[in-house]
Amino acid sequence: MVLSQPAQMYTENVPAIPLTISERVRQYMQARSAFFCDWHPSGEGILISTRFGQTYQLHRVKSPGAARTQLTFFDEPLYSAKFCDSKKADGFLFSMDVGGGENYQIFYFDLQSGQRKMITDGESRNGSPLWNHGGTTLAYSSTRRNGRDHDIHLTDIESPDSTRLICKVQGLWVPVTWSPDNRQLLLLDYLSATSTHYHILDIESGEVRLLFEKTEDGIAYGDARWSCDGEKLYFVADRDSEFMQLHCLNLQSNQVETLTAEIPWNVTALDLSPDGKTLVLCTNEDGLSRMYALDTDTHELSQLHLPMGILGEPKFSPDGTQIGFTLHLPNHPADVWSLKLDDQTLVRWTESEVGGLNTRSFPSPELIRYPSFDDLEIPAFYFKPVQNSDRPYPVIISIHGGPESQYRPTYSALFQYWLNELDIAVIAPNVRGSTGYGKRYITLDNGYLREDSVKDIGALLDWIKEQPELDEKRVFVYGGSYGGYMVLASLVHYSDRLRGGIDMVGISNFVTFLKNTKAYRRDLRRVEYGDERDPDMCEFLEAISPTTNAHKIKRPLFVGQGLNDPRVPTSEAEQIVKTVRENGQEVWYMLARDEGHGFHKQPNLEYYYSSLSLFLETHLLD
Repeated sequence: MVLSQPAQMYTENVPAIPLTISERVRQYMQARSAFFCDWHPSGEGILISTRFGQTYQLHRVKSPGAARTQLTFFDEPLYSAKFCDSKKADGFLFSMDVGGGENYQIFYFDLQSGQRKMITDGESRNGSPLWNHGGTTLAYSSTRRNGRDHDIHLTDIESPDSTRLICKVQGLWVPVTWSPDNRQLLLLDYLSATSTHYHILDIESGEVRLLFEKTEDGIAYGDARWSCDGEKLYFVADRDSEFMQLHCLNLQSNQVETLTAEIPWNVTALDLSPDGKTLVLCTNEDGLSRMYALDTDTHELSQLHLPMGILGEPKFSPDGTQIGFTLHLPNHPADVWSLKLDDQTLVRWTESEVGGLNTRSFPSPELIRYPSFDDLEIPAFYFKPVQNSDRPYPVIISIHGGPESQYRPTYSALFQYWLNELDIAVIAPNVRGSTGYGKRYITLDNGYLREDSVKDIGALLDWIKEQPELDEKRVFVYGGSYGGYMVLASLVHYSDRLRGGIDMVGISNFVTFLKNTKAYRRDLRRVEYGDERDPDMCEFLEAISPTTNAHKIKRPLFVGQGLNDPRVPTSEAEQIVKTVRENGQEVWYMLARDEGHGFHKQPNLEYYYSSLSLFLETHLLD
């Protein structure tokens, strides 16, 4: 008996998968998480995203521990939503694409009628929807004008046909926060992970002004909130710091005060209480989260008592007494919680399941650091299997994408399957170029420094060799997107030290990638990788690309790809599959016709994870 292949899945060289493998994988894949979306404006419960069928959909939970009432039933996954707080409306916004193509459309769902209405044009890419105070007007970014630039549009929710382009821009701009009187809108112009700009848009005149002068080195600005009296702006930026700190701008005097200078880590999220007296903020401290409350009168900062894990964006309840959030743990699926501010009591709203498995025995990682070729310390999360083994553990090195991203220890059904069922250790490094460790660290792999991050994997192989519980002769590399490039590059440079690699939606040639990725992403990626239109840079990018060096790949390779991927086109997968095979190496190839940048639909994930298990048993565990 073998596992049936999903109708939308195309494969090459992937053998039939025995049910003995797929049934055990499926049990882990039945894990469902719950993600906090928003509080109902009346205080009657919350909106969450969770999965009961094939995709994540939106559900309402009226009280802690109550039944989850499903509101949306689409084939495409929905992960977030925002209630409208207008007295004339009872509904919420959500965004949805088709087949992973990422041309997101914004919809309004009316809770009274159960009907949804598309607010956007149905063709362009739209994002960052933001209600004004009172929920009468919606601001969002859209590529409607030319398919490339993200202009700012406004829509009157009572007259969706009234949509108007209020700010024509070049590049990626998004709305951040409305002024209390709804007359101004703070906009963010995103140039790169280390350089962004704030602008203030006057709604009546359409005039846009730069809030802070531009600097030669660049400053990254992030989330922000206007004070309730309109006199201050609380914002996150790495001004005069390696890290994204919380600042307060006095809009009358133009003076800026830094409020979290004593926390040498990034502030990642903000929310302001309805009365404006308390600002809550989350930080990313060495990959883990902490939450703080700031008194907006005294600017006194106090840490809130929460479990160690990863916290989703916090949101005050309508009465300001609680903060809702998602709590991610490495050994249990994410769930929705709230914190009562008066006595700091934790309230659990959901309890997600893992296919009947007991998660108490699931491993959590250890944070390690290892020296790279230039003595730079590289942080990594190291998961050890809990079973006792009579020989060293095989290892999977999991490399995150981005590259301006960071591995943080959230729950992974795939990791736990590898750890608990296959006795494989997992190490997730945050190589140079990762976020979370300061602005200099982010830039250490830019342009001509690209392969320095690959050398960080070589240094990790050196570290593995020194660990008696790990088997240096049985090591795999695994990663998606930029992490997929890292898998291919690691196989190019270290095939003699690896047993194989798994590349999901990975870049195989930087020049073809930059030419073929969607137009709205191209300039952003050129800042990171280099501009292929420059002859010297083009020559360099060609020289280091995996397709150029595929003859050096001497180990089995698994390649996964979504047909509708707008970021890393299918051609990137096809050309590396073709080139590696021509050099006589084994390649398993999997293409999902109804997916984009990665797999998100349950049948595809179960088939993919089962195939990976067979690939590992064949080439790593033999």
